[in-house]
Amino acid sequence: MMDRKIVFLTGTRADFGKIKGLISAIEDKNHFHPYIFVTGMHLMHEYGYTLLEVERCGYEHIHTFSNHTHETTMDLTLAKTIEGFSEYVKEINPDLIVVHGDRVEALAGAIVGSLNNILVAHIEGGEISGTIDELIRHSVSKLSHIHYTSNDEAKKRLIQMGELPESIYTIGSPDIDVMFSDTLPSIVEVKRYYEIPFESYAVAMYHPVTTEIDNIKDDANSFVEALKQSDKNYVLIFPNNDLGSQFIIDAYSELKQNSNFRIFPSIRFEYFLTLLKHSNFMIGNSSAGVREAPYYGIPSIDIGSRQKNRVKLSSVINCDCIVDNIVNAINNIDSLELKKMQIFGFGDSASLFLQSLESNDIWSIDHQKQFKDIDGA
Repeated sequence: MMDRKIVFLTGTRADFGKIKGLISAIEDKNHFHPYIFVTGMHLMHEYGYTLLEVERCGYEHIHTFSNHTHETTMDLTLAKTIEGFSEYVKEINPDLIVVHGDRVEALAGAIVGSLNNILVAHIEGGEISGTIDELIRHSVSKLSHIHYTSNDEAKKRLIQMGELPESIYTIGSPDIDVMFSDTLPSIVEVKRYYEIPFESYAVAMYHPVTTEIDNIKDDANSFVEALKQSDKNYVLIFPNNDLGSQFIIDAYSELKQNSNFRIFPSIRFEYFLTLLKHSNFMIGNSSAGVREAPYYGIPSIDIGSRQKNRVKLSSVINCDCIVDNIVNAINNIDSLELKKMQIFGFGDSASLFLQSLESNDIWSIDHQKQFKDIDGA
């Protein structure tokens, strides 16, 4: 097999947790050469400077690029990322660009690849949520040549969008591989490392919804007030860096002296999974509450519209961002029916990913995309 250069683009702690296993699957293969383009939140000290987590993996080819702008708007971040990534791919001339999810960094990667005649692979396309993230995700899919979906429902949506069925590989969600691996740290180790004193606790993560920017400040304050009123212990993790995140971080500042809270800009992905696995419940509007938590059989409270169109499960309470509603949901968390799910794969994503790359089918995919009409449409 020919040698192939494969660029993985990562902009957040979350997407790196998804792609790390895929990188590991190919780095020991002599004919595949992974290159890691690190940007976004990874390089921001206020969000934990998670470049350190990438560097800790010991990859040979790591390139950093700061796409942060003084005006924290997604369009300017997109423009700057395109500029930096374009220079990078022209320098190394990769055979494949791998992007994940629904962030503007992924959109930048797909734009650069498609406009420079480089194959682009999109991980976890075809999913729906209900915010601006969904528009970005679908745009990335249309700019990508290869699709690695988490389930057959996502595959059907991509086909509905005109993507070629032969370009879609259902491999599950790559983080499931990590969730059930035997390499996760123990809860004792995690609590010691992060100095978490709680015997029992919940995990809390609340992200800005950019399409509801006028409400973010009030919603953040309501979220914090509800957590305080519940009188439970929380491991609270900073939001992503989307527009409005500063309102949430400001709201968290009043909790710094509250003994019921341990607040972190970021937590290592494996350590986060262990914390989630041993928590009483998860609360906020992170996708982890409707994906990872149910896999562990952990109940969760999903607040607001950010995950509006995600899979609804009996172990998830959905409520508006109103103090009384949130407190009531917390008080009723123990009444939920706990039922583990397996709708995002079975923990073999990395091996399926590698298997696809070792086939000639992917490398013979036409760089000139075609739109496939649905039969009978």
